[in-house]
Amino acid sequence: MIDFIPCLAVFDAASFFQWFVENAGYMLVFVFMVIESSFVPFPSEVVVPPAAYLAATKGDMHIAGVVLAATAGALVGALINYYLSLWIGRPLVYRFAESTVGHVCLLNKAKVENAERYFDRHGAISTFIGRLVPAVRQLISIPAGLARMNVAKFCLFTSLGALVWNMVLAGLGWWLSTFVTLEDLYNQVERYNHYLSIAGLIIGVLCVLFIIWRVIQHRRAQQQS
Repeated sequence: MIDFIPCLAVFDAASFFQWFVENAGYMLVFVFMVIESSFVPFPSEVVVPPAAYLAATKGDMHIAGVVLAATAGALVGALINYYLSLWIGRPLVYRFAESTVGHVCLLNKAKVENAERYFDRHGAISTFIGRLVPAVRQLISIPAGLARMNVAKFCLFTSLGALVWNMVLAGLGWWLSTFVTLEDLYNQVERYNHYLSIAGLIIGVLCVLFIIWRVIQHRRAQQQS
């Protein structure tokens, strides 16, 4: 039976990393990515890169399988946040907006409704980009649920964003497998974690710039016609 004590105790990244390397498999990748994408703070950097490293060096898993398991877990975790905010969060948000404190904060029911309608129109791409941005990945599902975003669109764009991010993480693990020993893997993942965050931000910014460019091109075409 797998010892889950390192996972249930106060989280220590180094101890978990070692435990995960010793027990890694598709199911664990899936489970911990569900946790990472839900409301529980958990770093995907200690799951996908070592799993990809092991896939490249030991052959018990395939790197494509690691990416797919991680993406499926990310989607399930995101759906947990989505439905929690849909079923529980929305009434609380509206109650706050109509309270005295909410009015002091310049909120009211109409503004919340307008925000939900805006997210309904533009939330799909926001969901995609949010999956690439550090500290936002776990939270982007909440406004989607509050806005009652179409669940099929939510799943599509969440999966696409998670797929891109997991490919970046798996790529790091595969690259490290070409010159790093298993004993030094954690230190190297920690070393490159900062660059992963930068890479996510850059991808997000490029996506935003591309969207802006497409909007400008569409408006110009409408004006010319």
